Amino acid sequence: MSIYHRWSAGTALRTAWLELIYLGGGVKTLNDLASKHSNIHIIQLEVEDQSSVKAAALEVESLLHGKGLNLLINNAGVNSYATLETVEQQEMLSAFNTNVVGPILVVKEFLPLLKKAAREAAIKEMSCQRAAIINITSKLASIERGFEVMKGPMYPYRASKAALNMVTVCFALELKEEEILCTVIHPGWVKTDMGTEQAPVTVQNSVQGILNVLANLSSASNGAFLDWEGNTLPW
Repeated sequence: MSIYHRWSAGTALRTAWLELIYLGGGVKTLNDLASKHSNIHIIQLEVEDQSSVKAAALEVESLLHGKGLNLLINNAGVNSYATLETVEQQEMLSAFNTNVVGPILVVKEFLPLLKKAAREAAIKEMSCQRAAIINITSKLASIERGFEVMKGPMYPYRASKAALNMVTVCFALELKEEEILCTVIHPGWVKTDMGTEQAPVTVQNSVQGILNVLANLSSASNGAFLDWEGNTLPW
């Protein structure tokens, strides 16, 4: 999970978040980034543990000093290549716990801070500058086009990401009156540890694409399924 207090074009914090998505490296990478950017605060959060999520939300609230939270990005996720013959019950449950239940719990606990930001924002149009929830999904969750990328069934991953897409649309409908933008973004099949070197998209291109998409989100994007280039994907 990544969080922002204020979203402004060109800030180092935006680039730092995207470095965290792709670089990995654990605690050392986090500490190195925090040492370079004074506005980064490292907060421990386990998305499968509601008490941990609650504690993180309280810590963020204290760092905001009475102000709201403008942007919350749910990026934590687990992958699985399981087929019908190899899939296990616990593997399915684990994927849903991290990829679906986790984001729900995070949004639930951080919602008061997002609502506060939306109420107090000078900008009235839905955007990342006002209040937004971004869930990182995958094109593999698309029933219509998901098998263009990879033929394997990947039951836990595909099913859980499809569920995350539905959850995001539910967020969008429920929070529309609060003027909180909710969108899912597919970052592309990227050359990372998870994506492998077979992936066609470089980290740099994906990063720049996501930055452009986030900067241009509006009420028209509420409940949308977008990719890193801003294209609308079919469910």
